[in-house]
Amino acid sequence: MNVAFIGLGTMGYPMAGHLCRAGLTLSVFNRSQDKAKRWSEEFGLKASTSVAEAVSGAAVVVLCLGADEDVRSVLCGENGVYAAMPENGIVIDHSTTSAKLARDMVEKASVYGQQFIDAPVSGGQAGAQNGSLTIMAGGNEEAFTKIVPILATYATRYQRVGPAGSGQLAKMVNQICIAGLLQGLAEGLHFGEQVGLDMSAVIDVISGGAAQSWQMDNRAETMLANEFDFGFAVDWMRKDLSYVLDEARQNNVTLPVTALVDQFYAQIQRRGGGRKDTSSLVLALKD
Repeated sequence: MNVAFIGLGTMGYPMAGHLCRAGLTLSVFNRSQDKAKRWSEEFGLKASTSVAEAVSGAAVVVLCLGADEDVRSVLCGENGVYAAMPENGIVIDHSTTSAKLARDMVEKASVYGQQFIDAPVSGGQAGAQNGSLTIMAGGNEEAFTKIVPILATYATRYQRVGPAGSGQLAKMVNQICIAGLLQGLAEGLHFGEQVGLDMSAVIDVISGGAAQSWQMDNRAETMLANEFDFGFAVDWMRKDLSYVLDEARQNNVTLPVTALVDQFYAQIQRRGGGRKDTSSLVLALKD
C-alpha cells in the first residue's frame, strides 16, 4: 500500500516516522522545507517537493495539519490531493477541525471517487513519539477497516465512532473534558500553595484516589515547578475550543465551564503565553 503523509509538524513528524519504520512505501511533504529536510535526514527518505508529487501514486493520503483552512487548501487546491491522487484513494485527516469541514470534505472526495475519514488524535507529542495515540474516526466503515493497519503504527486505540464528522465531534468532547480537568487541577494546586501545603506530598497521596487523572499524573509536578515548555500549546487549544463553542452554539448546547476556561486561555495568550503548554492554565490564577 503506497501512503503519502502531509504535514510534518509536532505530531506529524513522529507519526510519519512510525510509518517509515513499518516499511510502508511512503512519500512525505511539508510546506516548510526545513522540517522536510530534517525529517528526510533522520529517516533516509527524500521528501516530495509538492503535494501533487507526494500523492500521485498513493492509495492512502494522511494529513496532519493545523486548521480548517489548511485542510481545505491542501485537499481542494488546483494541484491538491483530490485532483492528484488516484481514484478510489482514501484520505485520513488527523487534523483537528470543525465537523462541518469534515462533512464538506467527504462530499468533495466523492466527486473524485475517493473516501475521506476524519480521524483527529489525542495523546499529545509524547503519544505521537511513542506510537500510543488515541484516534476517534468518522466516515465510511469499509474505508475505516482498510486503514486500520496504518493507524496501528502510531496509535494503540482507534475506533470509528460514526459517520462523517463524528471523529471531530468526539475530539470536541475530548477537549471539553481536558479543559475542565485542567482548570480543576490548576485551582487545586493554586489553593494548596496559598494555604501553605506541601503540594508534592498532597499530589502523591490524592493521585491514588478519586481525584486521579492523566493530567494530574503527567502535569501536576511541572505545573508546580512553572514548567510549560512541552505538550500541547495554548494557541492550539484555543483553536480547538473555538470549534467546540461554535458547534455548541449551532446546537443550542450550553458549555459554561468550557467557555470560562477558554477565556482564561485568552488571558494567557495576551500575556505572551500562546506557545506554552495547556497546563499553563494555572498562571491565569496568579494575576
